[in-house]
Amino acid sequence: MKVVIMGCGRVGARLAGLLDIEGHNVAILDTDAYSFRRLPPDFGGTALVGNGTDEESLKKAGIEEADVFVSLTQGDNRNVMAAQIAKYIFNVPKVVCRIYDPLRRELYNSLGLEAFSPTTIFAQMLKEKLEG
Repeated sequence: MKVVIMGCGRVGARLAGLLDIEGHNVAILDTDAYSFRRLPPDFGGTALVGNGTDEESLKKAGIEEADVFVSLTQGDNRNVMAAQIAKYIFNVPKVVCRIYDPLRRELYNSLGLEAFSPTTIFAQMLKEKLEG
């Protein structure tokens, strides 16, 4: 599977490493080259400095052949914009984006974007821990 990840923070780097270990073709984009220090030392994928909302950067990352695109930056707006570009311009079959704001996540899901909110997920996990 060809995967393009936007954002090499803790989650992006971890996901890239996990997918790489399983033999997937992984490209990860970040605007800051220093972020790539989070990748495992034996990472066999491609790490590119670039903006995931820029079509040329996405093309360099291999978006035109991607099976999956994941946007994991700290910015909800950037994540949604990049996800829309991947889905509607490059026709990537599976597009997932992180949205911190639970209300916005619901809206984007209703518009056809597959979005998840760590805020909602973690709150639910905490509730279950407290009740269980």
